[in-house]
Amino acid sequence: MTESTVERLASGVPLRDVLDVGAAGSWTDLDVEVRAVARYRPGLLPGLAWVEGRSGLTVSSLIAAVVGRLRRERGAENAVESVEPLLALALCHPDGRVRGAALARAREYPDLLPLIVVRAADWAEPVRETARELLRDVLDVDAAVSLAPLIMLVGRRGRGDFGVRLLGEVLRRAPGERLGPLYGSADRTVRRFAHRLAVAEGFLSPAELARAAAQDGDAVIQDLCAEAALKTVSADVGDDVLRPLLTARNPRARSSGVTALRRAGRAAEAERFLTDRSALVRACARYVVRQLGTDPLPLYRAWCSELGPEAGGERQTGRAREPEPATGQAREPETGHARKPGPETGQTARQPKLELGQSREPERDTGHAREPKPDTGHAREPKPDTGHAREPEPETGHDREPESGQDPERGSFVPAPGAVIGLAECGERADAVLLWPLLAHPVPAVRARAVAGLRLLDVVEADRLRPLLDDPAPGVVREAGLALLPSAPELPADWLMERLGGRPRHVRVAAFRLLSAGSGIVPLRAAVELLEDPDPKLRVWAEQAVQRWHPPAGLPSGEAEVEALLDRCTHLFSSYVLRRRKWEAGVGR
Repeated sequence: MTESTVERLASGVPLRDVLDVGAAGSWTDLDVEVRAVARYRPGLLPGLAWVEGRSGLTVSSLIAAVVGRLRRERGAENAVESVEPLLALALCHPDGRVRGAALARAREYPDLLPLIVVRAADWAEPVRETARELLRDVLDVDAAVSLAPLIMLVGRRGRGDFGVRLLGEVLRRAPGERLGPLYGSADRTVRRFAHRLAVAEGFLSPAELARAAAQDGDAVIQDLCAEAALKTVSADVGDDVLRPLLTARNPRARSSGVTALRRAGRAAEAERFLTDRSALVRACARYVVRQLGTDPLPLYRAWCSELGPEAGGERQTGRAREPEPATGQAREPETGHARKPGPETGQTARQPKLELGQSREPERDTGHAREPKPDTGHAREPKPDTGHAREPEPETGHDREPESGQDPERGSFVPAPGAVIGLAECGERADAVLLWPLLAHPVPAVRARAVAGLRLLDVVEADRLRPLLDDPAPGVVREAGLALLPSAPELPADWLMERLGGRPRHVRVAAFRLLSAGSGIVPLRAAVELLEDPDPKLRVWAEQAVQRWHPPAGLPSGEAEVEALLDRCTHLFSSYVLRRRKWEAGVGR
């Protein structure tokens, strides 16, 4: 908004030619701008006499006077005669008497309804009450839908709750389908309001709630719709409800879908989500699986072992697994998986045991969740009802192709990254023996989850994890740095300093974090080293670290290196602060 906006309205230019009438912020900005202009150019605004029709000047003569003044000052074009833009200015006038008088005439001009919404939250009670009565009379369903963004914006004000309540009253009386435009509004607040109203009034079917939970990017709406859909789940629920939830990209919706499998009598399908990439989904899957009497820990152990799920069995047969005492998991019918061996089984996505840890060789009945399974509710093809291209990671957590592009040898064991971290989430410290070999796995995601799992199990050995700081995968280095952070003071500082120069950015970041957690002069030395780093963000971090540094207790006073390092940072301190910092270190006296 600029001053020219008020000038153009004062000259009679129609509102639609001056403002973006569809944007809620345009009306609140106009309200603020008019009051600002009134402080130094009050002559541009219509007065109380004109609004009440008591002025000797006609509207035409008033516009002509304004146009003449504008023509003299800025060479403006001839104005278009119109009462509406002048009334818009009057509705925003700093004088409450002018605003109140303008409300009486605003009923005749539908385009001024947004300003009536603004005035319904006015600070002057007479104006506010008049605007509210007028708004209650004129707000119908169509106007409520179009003005919902403005009503919700004004509703944030101290006196704006009336408009929000009125909006709810109007929309509750409307057919549910009239709220359709609000569900897809670009305004997140409007979408939340519409979905809350729809859930409370039952405007959306369970399938529509599931699609909203899967499609909307707002976490509040995801939780709201997923929980509402979950409440409707029963034994006869169809795939139109479960499929959008189970194949959603956001973990909130997927976790609700996994929880719903138990109510739907399909709890066995939760086993395939034990290796989901989301910790929330994995936790829900473990809960559902335990309700069947199956302990997920032996499954995780089997999936992370060298032989895959079938301990002591053939990894490349493509056959259904037989009961195995070695894993403690008798493949019983309670899991809901057909266990008839042979190529004729036609394994579906109901058999995660065939999906995990098996050979990468193509087999006629591989059971990989790469093909649509019509009877599982987890088809992989894109679904028009959810709007998401269904990738395998969200549903199963089994990435059959290494993330780094490095293809392991044919027939080698490729555990799902979710299985690795899942073992640590419900396992014991003794299970670390299955994770240490995975630090050398060719798939970066597996290596990263193995490091994270070792940290969760509290079995970190700094000497064995330190080489991973040179890993080419940023995710692995990030997890290794996090795991080594408690041991940072014991790590060799010179070895870490070497990684601050000439190494990939993720290596430099991890080394800097570990050095910053060190003691004595080490953090200052590392920060000064990165002051000339090619990465601007790292340079900023280094500058902030230098400015935060103070000589720690135990640092010998008068260290010459401290003085030399601080002299390289004179541009980061005022002369007084620099002298103070040197004085604290016992140098420069």
